[in-house]
Amino acid sequence: MTSTTPDPSSAPALQSSIQYSAATVQRADRAVRCTPFRLPLFTTMRWQSVDLRAMIDQTGVERGYTCKPLSEVAVENELLWLIQVGLLRREVDGQGLTNSFRLTPLGHLLVEQWQQQGESLPAATWRDRVVNALSRWGRLPDWLPPV
Repeated sequence: MTSTTPDPSSAPALQSSIQYSAATVQRADRAVRCTPFRLPLFTTMRWQSVDLRAMIDQTGVERGYTCKPLSEVAVENELLWLIQVGLLRREVDGQGLTNSFRLTPLGHLLVEQWQQQGESLPAATWRDRVVNALSRWGRLPDWLPPV
């Protein structure tokens, strides 16, 4: 694991009833660091769901959720990738799926660690971006060793 990858065993205060493999944690950490989202979005998601509309265009920038204005399609694509890596879940109501998103237990674990490390997410390296892009494109399975 790199020094920017949260290690659940390094912080005894981070307790979860679910045990995650190092590869799962590393992949989720890398995926978040490669998105255009900022830590305040995930901090808010620790306590409440966040509607998709709060993240798009200038609204997302003003709330500190994104680094730049993003279209609805771009935001949704990024959020769907974070669902696939296990960091987020989509809210459900009596009518079915909604446009709101929340953290999973893995997401809570990582966000708590990032908050303890500082005010922002660790920066992604060029290698992180390449590995993340390949994982997204090929949807690499967990049984492959981490790169």
